[in-house]
Amino acid sequence: MGYRNDLLRTRAQVHPGLWAVIPPEGLVNNVIPYISGCKVSVIASPKMGAGFVEYSVTVGKEGKTTASFGAKPYEESFLYIIEGKLKIMVDGMEYEMTDGGYAFAPAGIGIMFENLGEKAKILLYKQRYTPLEGKEAKVVIANVNDIEYAIYDEMENVYIKDLLPTDLGFDMNMHILSFAPGASHSIVETHVQEHGMYILSGEGMYLLDETWMGIKKDDFVWFGAYCPQCAYGVGREPFTYIYSKDCNRDIDI
Repeated sequence: MGYRNDLLRTRAQVHPGLWAVIPPEGLVNNVIPYISGCKVSVIASPKMGAGFVEYSVTVGKEGKTTASFGAKPYEESFLYIIEGKLKIMVDGMEYEMTDGGYAFAPAGIGIMFENLGEKAKILLYKQRYTPLEGKEAKVVIANVNDIEYAIYDEMENVYIKDLLPTDLGFDMNMHILSFAPGASHSIVETHVQEHGMYILSGEGMYLLDETWMGIKKDDFVWFGAYCPQCAYGVGREPFTYIYSKDCNRDIDI
């Protein structure tokens, strides 16, 4: 990498337990067991206050897993292909997947992958599953490009895709939310769900608690429960991100 021809600076802000913005420029490589030939950056973890773990992964030509990711009995896992071509292995089945492809594995199953091209970029996600008597999650293999956008919150210039089923067997979902330039949330949202958001395209102005942040492609944003938040799409192309959401469960006391 070498020295920069400028002052050291960053747009990153981390407020443990509340919110964080992590741009790609400051990410470092982490050694994660059983992930080989990849550059792996931990972008969310309980150390910042998140209830899940998420990795940004650049998969080299020989990149692959040598054991299942997220396969502990209590772990559910999710893989999303930002770009590239991978072979995905889930529960004894193999799939060839490209840009926009994704896989969800219920608790205890895990996900494996192997690069089929020169280089790929993916997101890996895992969290602890909260069981619900009489209900269970199932393997999901799909591509976001095969899902139609729906109008979000009755606004004709904001669109959403649900990536996972909404039935009670699932205690989480993944969504893609897209704002046309000039579009915004309808309200400043304050809710119990936390989100981990990876920006897929465009630029936006995002309110996190009391701070407005300029956000752009390849940034990662996390905020915890009850953090006030909303966004405006700005720039010349849609402001689009994939984000996690905890859902479908009562709150323990």
